[in-house]
Amino acid sequence: MIYIKTLEEVRIIKEGGRRLAKILHRLADQTKPGMSTGELENLANKLITATGGYSAFKNYPMGGGIFFPSTVCISINNEVVHGSAWPSRIIQAGDIVDLDIGMEWPITSDLRQEFSAPVNSHSKHGGFFTDTCLTVGVGKISSSARKLLRITKESLDLGIKAAQAGQRINAIGRAVQQYTESHGYGVVRDLVGHGVGYLAHEGPDIFNFEIEENSPENVVLQVGMVIAIEPMINLGDWRVKVADNEYTILTMDDSLSAHFEHTLAITEQGPEILT
Repeated sequence: MIYIKTLEEVRIIKEGGRRLAKILHRLADQTKPGMSTGELENLANKLITATGGYSAFKNYPMGGGIFFPSTVCISINNEVVHGSAWPSRIIQAGDIVDLDIGMEWPITSDLRQEFSAPVNSHSKHGGFFTDTCLTVGVGKISSSARKLLRITKESLDLGIKAAQAGQRINAIGRAVQQYTESHGYGVVRDLVGHGVGYLAHEGPDIFNFEIEENSPENVVLQVGMVIAIEPMINLGDWRVKVADNEYTILTMDDSLSAHFEHTLAITEQGPEILT
């Protein structure tokens, strides 16, 4: 279902998104050779609790009775998304590491009172959701990896610029796809962005590629929509596969993959980044 947010709700989502962005960049600063993904997970949980939020991803239902095991999705090299943050996973120099994090905020009555925050009736905690990610290079990375990161981030910027009220979803997908494919990269088709705010994942799907123009999913972007745009771009082929754990997504050809994401609001003045 597609939900239209009020100005007051967008204001609170923006405050939660500002806090989540700070947490993400703290994690990125700590992503160094020899660091375990479990250490990053512990830091994320500490920072989310300290800011008055709640993890959007830990124990999230993945289907088939599987629940995602960590607060941060940490996907390394050929992992596209949904890599888990286990203590046994050690980050190496030369890796590219996708840090993907979501948070519900605020979840305490004190913060709701301080910020005059409305209560989100769609969640038992009463807060609002944001979602953001970036991919970082660890130590010295290859020139091809550096270019992949740059082009993927630039494709997100282009997708955000295209997210104008009155345009259809295809404006975003077209901007991302044309730019990344012009560099010979594969745009993942099996995974998409999404609405966000009342829930961690809502309608509409935000495609990173063009769909049929007359598809019912090619909806018009409206003022008050809050969406997460998240290009997932492979150095090689766009096709993906599921790992043995049944939730981590890998590139089919084992090539590198990069992923960047922002939550944004559709406004009369244009897209407003909230994270």
